[in-house]
Amino acid sequence: MVENLTNELFTFFNGFASWENSVIKSSDITIAEAHAIEALGQHGSMNMKSLSGKLGVTTGTTTVTVDRLEKKEYAQREPVKGDRRMYLISLTEKGHKAYREHHDYHQSLTEQILSVLTEAEGAQFLAILRKINAEAF
Repeated sequence: MVENLTNELFTFFNGFASWENSVIKSSDITIAEAHAIEALGQHGSMNMKSLSGKLGVTTGTTTVTVDRLEKKEYAQREPVKGDRRMYLISLTEKGHKAYREHHDYHQSLTEQILSVLTEAEGAQFLAILRKINAEAF
């Protein structure tokens, strides 16, 4: 069972990664930048530590990503009133547009996945993913 599941997860991951790479290739952002845009689009403005937590990477890695997003005008840093050391990262209008486009691609992929499942299987798949995300990661 473990070997079969490992093979299926590997196939799924490769398919998803291939799909995501094809979506990203048509833009001027990297996958890491797209993930940061997705997190900011879903959760709104946040500080570097919170964004790092959402992305599951170090603050140093996130700083490099945010620097690139600022240079490309997808994101901006805004100082926090009362704490000159703290900045909130938020999307610019260009960043919001990229978020909506990328999110639409994710929605399309989800619809494609759900199209091969019954409604009950879709609900079960959602419950299983929620359990895995809550307990394994």
